[in-house]
Amino acid sequence: MSENLSFNLSASSANSGANGDGIQHEKVIIIGSGPAGLTAALYTARAKLDPLVIAGHELGGQVALTHEIENYPGFPEGLSGQELVELMKSQAERFGARIKLFSAVTEVNFRDGAPFRITTDDGAEYLADSVIVTTGATPRHLNVPGEKEFTGQGVSYCGTCDGFFFRDKEIVVVGGGDSALEEGLFLTRFASKIDVVHRRDALRAGQTLQDRAFANEKMNFIWDTVVEEISGDGSVEGVRLRNVKTGAVEDYATEGVFIFIGHDPNSDIFDGQLERDEFGYVITDKEMHTNIEGVFAAGEIQDRIYRQVATSVGQGTAAAMSCERWLAEQE
Repeated sequence: MSENLSFNLSASSANSGANGDGIQHEKVIIIGSGPAGLTAALYTARAKLDPLVIAGHELGGQVALTHEIENYPGFPEGLSGQELVELMKSQAERFGARIKLFSAVTEVNFRDGAPFRITTDDGAEYLADSVIVTTGATPRHLNVPGEKEFTGQGVSYCGTCDGFFFRDKEIVVVGGGDSALEEGLFLTRFASKIDVVHRRDALRAGQTLQDRAFANEKMNFIWDTVVEEISGDGSVEGVRLRNVKTGAVEDYATEGVFIFIGHDPNSDIFDGQLERDEFGYVITDKEMHTNIEGVFAAGEIQDRIYRQVATSVGQGTAAAMSCERWLAEQE
């Protein structure tokens, strides 16, 4: 590490403050406020690093939209995603984390090294000695009528999270890749019947998954078909299907719609600065270091496999501890 960088970090105050240009200078800035970000905030706050969390416009990210969470340890009765987010936020704030709501990062400069410059959509600028990126990933949507209205009321993007609520129900799974079949097979533990709706006449999933799906008596396949609308009264009651080859339209009864057509990591603002894989996910090592010293990443922004609250919490913990150690080495 260069002497210059060590001097800059040592010269900054332990708490936040403004530099000569009036730009707020922070020890740690956490970008994003999902489970990984709020956990990183908790750990860095307990380490007396006075972290600033730039939360984005949706505190908690995707998990805040989850109707009920029953697979997070320590809550045997379950709780809503919003409740879990509020508990995580309160715990982080108790130890001194500062959470800036309704503000999203629009630009970063990691190329020039620490302190890193960060700009938000409300015109604020910051300098940060270290950054933890937890911007997550967004499930791809069908963008059809009823999808948004029934999210959490029969429309879901996570079988592991919500499958339990569809016991003995008939549901639709949309997609034809690995995720669609993996989640669909998981959902057979609960649902009485699963109709896999796929726009093509062949699946894109691996052969082993296909073999398992075709052999499962609960799984039925509707080929060459797309969902054009989701309908219901308070909760999902049906979908409108259209055959892409014949144009035929059918109203099809169902009690749930699980959409697995992929995720897009929220990593565009880091393009050309943080190394990303072929899918756009930020690449980290086992200690959550990115290719830029002093910048760490955790949660779904770097995890395209598990995408669970529990794994994001663990990754946020690791990123915070690595960040704390890195900062200590610079002083």
